[in-house]
Amino acid sequence: MATRRGKRGNGEGSIYQDADGRWRSVVDLGYREGRRSRKYLSGATRNEVATKLRRILDEHEAGLEINTNGHAPTVEAWLNHWLDNIAVQKVRPSTLVGYRGYVRNRIIPTIGRHRIDKLRPEHLERFYAELIAEGLSPATIRQVHRITSRALKVAVQRGRIRHNVATLVELPPVIQHEIEPLTAEQARAVLATARGHRNAARWSVALAMGLRQGEALGLMWDAIDLDAGTITVRQALQRKPGGGLVMVPPKSRAGRRVIPMPLQLTDALRIQKVSQAGERLAAGPAWADTGMVFATPFGKPVDPRNDYREWRQLLRDAGVPPARLHDARHTAATLLLTQGVPARVVMEILGHSQISLTLGTYTHVVPELARDAARRMGEALWG
Repeated sequence: MATRRGKRGNGEGSIYQDADGRWRSVVDLGYREGRRSRKYLSGATRNEVATKLRRILDEHEAGLEINTNGHAPTVEAWLNHWLDNIAVQKVRPSTLVGYRGYVRNRIIPTIGRHRIDKLRPEHLERFYAELIAEGLSPATIRQVHRITSRALKVAVQRGRIRHNVATLVELPPVIQHEIEPLTAEQARAVLATARGHRNAARWSVALAMGLRQGEALGLMWDAIDLDAGTITVRQALQRKPGGGLVMVPPKSRAGRRVIPMPLQLTDALRIQKVSQAGERLAAGPAWADTGMVFATPFGKPVDPRNDYREWRQLLRDAGVPPARLHDARHTAATLLLTQGVPARVVMEILGHSQISLTLGTYTHVVPELARDAARRMGEALWG
């Protein structure tokens, strides 16, 4: 039979010592779903239990959910729950694949065993120091941190923990690498080489409009107005986890946009439409009527991996040094800015959500713009 010893402290509730010498307490949390809810606490000393009791009472008064079914989950268990039930509803399939990779290969092996309510900033700091020692870039470490912090933020919102310890950790600065777009001469060489190839307009869209790969491959004919000369970007093609291609909406409201096209691009898309009509006749019943602007010879969406292989081959055929497919987007932005197009307009064409992203990404253009501004000022003042 339990024996009660010691005087109850002010605001501590009922603390008692059982027959085995451990100190215990019970917190009444009221009714949940028609049943009375209680939190049972124990510790080796009275002060330990009193500390736990005060914390539970504070959390309960603050409206936080109190876990009455044992200990809080481990970082591993919580991250897996977050990925499978929360992140999967909010991020793109390709983004989720990246998240799972970081969680499985980096986060869980190092800090996965810790309970989320026992995780401390020092645990994360040691973790990030190990990643730096392995040679991982600051950008990669920030991505690992971002995933951890987002999962812990949900845990705070749901009352599983009181604080997101990730917000207390200082991260290494990210060094912005210089962007290396194609020159105007190289871009023209690529377009000239693509002429006569299947889906030749695909590369005109990339270099003239700066569409991301998924945005270009996700274009439908009903999003192209050849008479008005506009492209409406409203979706992107991506590979989902486990295989298969899916359409996803733009990442932000700014990503959904209507862009005027150069006349030459409008002409290239007219040629694309005629060429595709010939392929539809040749394919006959095997044609998949997907409505895609850039499709396989049987009308199906183009696999992004095949698209990238075609880009690399196109660069080789054009005698242009190897470049990422995303560098076509950087090329479009650089050419627009150096042609004097206002940064605000370039931001809208690219689908950036903030002008600071546009200006911060293309700082390599600033010296040339400054020289042009000096020339214009000279002409304005001295003729």
